[in-house]
Amino acid sequence: MELNIQTAELALQEASRSNPGPWVDHSRYVAEACRNIAARCSNLSATQAYLYGLLHDIGRHAGVSSERHLIDGYRYCMARGWEKAAQICISHAFMIQDINSSIGEFDVSEDDYLFMKKFVADAVYDDYDRLVQLCDALALPTGFCLLEKRFVDVTIRYGLHPATIDRWKKILEFKARFEAQAECSIYTLLPGVMENSFR
Repeated sequence: MELNIQTAELALQEASRSNPGPWVDHSRYVAEACRNIAARCSNLSATQAYLYGLLHDIGRHAGVSSERHLIDGYRYCMARGWEKAAQICISHAFMIQDINSSIGEFDVSEDDYLFMKKFVADAVYDDYDRLVQLCDALALPTGFCLLEKRFVDVTIRYGLHPATIDRWKKILEFKARFEAQAECSIYTLLPGVMENSFR
């Protein structure tokens, strides 16, 4: 099945009916942020970036879960032949390529855990992986926000983890990377970011 805007939007609509929740609006904002930033980067397709952002949490279609949504999303996309989207379903949670950097709970089988551990270690990240990782940290279900607001939001929900600070540093590194490519502050590309951040 070809991955395009129509198929991706349909997938998200169907997933939202299976498991309604704030993750759907979050996914839409991640996709918009990916598109807006990629449009300023000569090495990226704004459309491809949008699709990967839209589908990064598609594994939530299977119900409420922690890290299981990563492998559920991977399988969902692989079943449709969407290999890069499948990678990003897992890679978006691992800006540090080490399974131990996860802040969630591995509510998966031992075989799935071992698969994910190897997958994360062996994955070759490109700027689409990094962009989704960055934009995941720029989007609340209510709109775009400063990275620091999202950092606090996630930490309140998941708690402090030994890798928390290193994860933040990696995201800030990606921010600088894409700002250098876009030649502007990424926040200028996110409508309503200031209003939503201080709401």
